[in-house]
Amino acid sequence: VQLAESGPGLVQAGGSLRLSCEASGSTYEIYSMGWRRQVPGKEREFVAAVYHDGSPAYADSVKGRFIVSRDKNTLYLEMKNAQVEDTPVYYCTAAIGPPQALMTVWGQGTQVTVSS
Repeated sequence: VQLAESGPGLVQAGGSLRLSCEASGSTYEIYSMGWRRQVPGKEREFVAAVYHDGSPAYADSVKGRFIVSRDKNTLYLEMKNAQVEDTPVYYCTAAIGPPQALMTVWGQGTQVTVSS
């Protein structure tokens, strides 16, 4: 499975943007997909995910502002009311394989810059 993120990259504070992640390859192996982000010098943190049953999950810091959705092999992250702290690199992830032996695949990441 390969993951490719895309998005506008730049948004003004208070604005909105949408990131996309397209999965290719053995997509039938995908169990769930999600987003993580990383600020330089810090660990990657969970942002949002769509689980196997279609249910979404969000980090507390983005609840009410971000919407995660999945359409077949494409994962989306819609960001509303963007804030400066939403600036990190965003990575798409996919959990693949049987539930008892999941492996995580990462995209290369896409930079989001929120200008004040």
